Amino acid sequence: MMRQLVSFALGACLLVVVLVPEAVAVELPVRKPGLWEMKMLRTGGPVPEMTMQHCTDESTDRAMSSSFSPAAKDMCSKNDIRKTATGYVTDSVCNVAGVTMTSHSEITGDFNSAYTVKATSQSQGGPPGMPRDSTSTIEAKWLGACKADQKPGDIMMPGGVKMNIKDMEKLKGLMPKPAAK
Repeated sequence: MMRQLVSFALGACLLVVVLVPEAVAVELPVRKPGLWEMKMLRTGGPVPEMTMQHCTDESTDRAMSSSFSPAAKDMCSKNDIRKTATGYVTDSVCNVAGVTMTSHSEITGDFNSAYTVKATSQSQGGPPGMPRDSTSTIEAKWLGACKADQKPGDIMMPGGVKMNIKDMEKLKGLMPKPAAK
């Protein structure tokens, strides 16, 4: 179960990478500082539902964009984001550990009190039995100030697992490596 949670968390982080705009593209707004609850619903994956909390501030959100942009550029052959009348739409094609994922996301909300991300993705490659098509919905809502024992970047996952998004370098080692050719 822990491996599935870590896998799902890495998938959620990949979703963040996919949503990160390039420097010349439209930028997503910075979220209101504080504690955000993020409920993730997913079909076609190992963990169908998970709720986590993310403590953030302006510099953490901006740092996520600037630190993930090079990773997205290296992993993604396409990473388009555009503003719409109701929010934002992203389309991307990324390759992670030998798996090519094509995704489309629609983001609505105000980034001050609540927002929703609805994503569909198709993947090619990877181990047999790996889900090929999935849909995900992230429902995020602002809860208020971060708790006293939390610092910006902290993510509290089910079961009391706590990690900090700023430690992404450590998480990269957990991602599966592509098979040798």
